[in-house]
Amino acid sequence: MIIQTAIPLIAEYGAAVTTAKIARAAGIGEGTIFRVFADKDELLQACLAEALSPEHAVRELGAIELSQPLPDRLAEAAQALQAHLSRMGVIAGLLHASGHRGGKHPGTVRGAGREESTIRIRAALVELLEPDRAALRRPPEQIAALFFGLLFTQPYLEDEPEPTTRELVEIFLHGALAGGAQ
Repeated sequence: MIIQTAIPLIAEYGAAVTTAKIARAAGIGEGTIFRVFADKDELLQACLAEALSPEHAVRELGAIELSQPLPDRLAEAAQALQAHLSRMGVIAGLLHASGHRGGKHPGTVRGAGREESTIRIRAALVELLEPDRAALRRPPEQIAALFFGLLFTQPYLEDEPEPTTRELVEIFLHGALAGGAQ
């Protein structure tokens, strides 16, 4: 509960957020924070670990209704994964920008390091693709890896509008040619 309360405050104030402010928002005494965490730095590291955790993204992907058409499933998946990426970036970026130098990357996150997180998210994407296995040109595992890579490496030019989630999914599923041109 402390971490869940602290994350939005970190998003607003960065590392400058006080433990007193976190305690007030959580409806607890400040001393309670220090019974759970040795110091503020440990609390900030725990918040960073939570932001990096794949748990929320995997849950969101698992909640997508498999009876929907594939483009709809992938659009929901893209939104969930973009939100995950945004959460990670906001917390890590604000902590760094506001002077938090709490040491190294938190390493494992709820038992999942970077590679394990990627594997778990890809597995959830495979589940979304599985109902359409017969219609896919490649195995769902490879399609999931490509889709994941597309979402996490979006090289947009600054002066061009970012594609919508739906446009991104359409380009992924049907290619870059307009109007069905071959």
